[in-house]
Amino acid sequence: PFLQRTLQVVNLRLILVSGKTQDFIFSPNDSATEIARHVFENWPAGWEEESVSSPSILRLIFQGRFLHGNVTLGALKLPPGRTTVMHLVARETLPEPNSHGQRNREKTTESSCCLLL
Repeated sequence: PFLQRTLQVVNLRLILVSGKTQDFIFSPNDSATEIARHVFENWPAGWEEESVSSPSILRLIFQGRFLHGNVTLGALKLPPGRTTVMHLVARETLPEPNSHGQRNREKTTESSCCLLL
């Protein structure tokens, strides 16, 4: 079982908004929150300009979607042995998938923008 466990790793390449990248190795059991904490505690040398004050504002984006904190890499069914690319952004809050208020607000801005045209 030990050998199997060592093979169960996920290569993650994180890209910052600035375009800088860094590769990390995680386990499929690691959650988005644990990854953010690990990256924060092992902040890469070339990323000083992008450093953040707390791991809690680090968010992962995978295939255009924000990953909520409890999502594990295993749950994403990533291809084993391949490097998976994710974006790492600093953001206080996540957009809630069911927040109608926000969606409606966006609609009104859209319609007012269209009225201005």
